[in-house]
Amino acid sequence: MPKASPISDTVIFKAPPDRQARLESRQPATTLAAATTRNILPGIEGKIARLHSALDRIETRQASSLAALEESYESRARRIRAVLVDLGLERAAPAESNVGGPYVPIRLASVTPVFERQVQRVRLARAQAERLTKALVAIPIRKPVSGDVDFSSTFGVRVDPFLGRPAMHTGLDFRGSSGEPIRVTANGTVTTAGWTGGYGKMIEIDHGNGLATRYGHLSEILVHPGQSVKIGQVVGRMGSTGRSTGPHLHYETRVSGEAVDPQKFLRAGVRMGTL
Repeated sequence: MPKASPISDTVIFKAPPDRQARLESRQPATTLAAATTRNILPGIEGKIARLHSALDRIETRQASSLAALEESYESRARRIRAVLVDLGLERAAPAESNVGGPYVPIRLASVTPVFERQVQRVRLARAQAERLTKALVAIPIRKPVSGDVDFSSTFGVRVDPFLGRPAMHTGLDFRGSSGEPIRVTANGTVTTAGWTGGYGKMIEIDHGNGLATRYGHLSEILVHPGQSVKIGQVVGRMGSTGRSTGPHLHYETRVSGEAVDPQKFLRAGVRMGTL
């Protein structure tokens, strides 16, 4: 019969070397890495590390949003400048009015945070875009009639409808119906509103910077000289007064008193889209 061992006896079991190796190889690498991380960043240190990571992500999103906003303003300004250059009106952008003071150049400290410098660039880009937009509202790049355009005569040399001889046509003729609303194509001030020779009932509007528009052959005039008008405002109604063969609008664009092709301005309006 086997003899019982005393209580004080101890038995130490040692696994064979090859078995111990097999047990260690079964531990996943991720488990070891996680254990290592827990040893490096235990407790409050781990929380602080996670907080810093979250703040970094927020800062990245803010920087991305500001960069997109800056590019949007700069893109708008580039488009407006391109239109002004094409029209020969690059100097039409107005300076700020009712302002002044000594010139003090800005000096950003080298230690200024990146976020603050980026915000400052966005402010400057926005101010530039707004200044150019103000210039654009005083340039006649919109249509004087609503809906689809139907030209009955374009700008340039044509056969005069009354004399049958070549003559210069100084505007565009928009075919339409009597009473159709005529809208001003840019902000300005009415300088003429009444019967004017072959134009019949005619309105002329001064837009500043040497720009003016004329609206002829109207059946009705709804504004008076000296009145300020805004883009899209109805200033009269289509008719056939004066030297006309039927209901239409004779529309002119003038630069420093000289008639120029209005289609040049209308094409610029199409390029700008809705601003």
